[in-house]
Amino acid sequence: MTERPSAPEPPREDRALIERFLEMLAAEAGAAKNTIAAYRSDLALASAVLGGRLSSASPGDLARLGEEWIGLSKASVARKSAALRRFFAFLADEGLRGDDPGAALPRPGAARGLPKVLDHSDIDRLFATIAERIARVPADPNDLRMAALVELLYGSGLRATELVSLPRSAIAPDRPYLILRGKGDKERLVPLSDRARAAVAVWRLHVPEDSAWLFPSGKGHLSRIRLYQILKALAAEAGIPPDRISPHVLRHAFATHLLAGGADLRALQAMLGHADIATTEIYTHVDASRLVELVNARHPLAEATARVDARKRGA
Repeated sequence: MTERPSAPEPPREDRALIERFLEMLAAEAGAAKNTIAAYRSDLALASAVLGGRLSSASPGDLARLGEEWIGLSKASVARKSAALRRFFAFLADEGLRGDDPGAALPRPGAARGLPKVLDHSDIDRLFATIAERIARVPADPNDLRMAALVELLYGSGLRATELVSLPRSAIAPDRPYLILRGKGDKERLVPLSDRARAAVAVWRLHVPEDSAWLFPSGKGHLSRIRLYQILKALAAEAGIPPDRISPHVLRHAFATHLLAGGADLRALQAMLGHADIATTEIYTHVDASRLVELVNARHPLAEATARVDARKRGA
């Protein structure tokens, strides 16, 4: 077996971001130690090739990086590309850079898979479990917090960082929207469901009035790691494999289910805060059977076909 070459230590900025990414990878996906080690090595080696500028690499930089991989097996190139694409998607999702250059990386015969998704029955099970919890007397404040977190994730499609860092006063009971400063320091308007506002109103009664955060924890706000842990524990209780759920999966479910229900793609792009609609298309896929049904029912030729069929029946 060929040993993986030891990777040089990346410069400080790349090193900090790589470690932050790996920490999130372990928390969200429960990645094994060997996977984390492989990702760390691939990212560190790429950083070294780019002179310590991996986190700020341009598409041209990544194209040149791909040229460095000529001669490697397809499996190795696919693994390295996957590690880097995931790293850049993380940076973009966290607002640590305004674009995602991952498309410039080589794709040696591997199609991009769809993100994990929860169907409606999974969502129903999650909320049924939450309802059972908050119906207990007396109600546990931690359950009320969990209800508010999940209602906002699935009901508004917030990113994990956006959610945990919400100010205490961000959501008003009489205002059906949230003005959010998200990725790239850009403001967007996020609609809020009546359920989400009601859940937040109940939870806020347990938040100290002098708290700066809606979801305080210690001297700051709830961490992303703790949010992942809360969701995975909820999934296990609801009978859903914990590795199928994360804040991003609920954000994706929000987008997928809205689109399947007839939402406009451009409106969805605005709600999700995507600069490029191509990103929205990646996060929102529709069941192929629904697309077939849509074409058969809405395409201009469908009406002509119906008229022909009607004439045949009348003949």
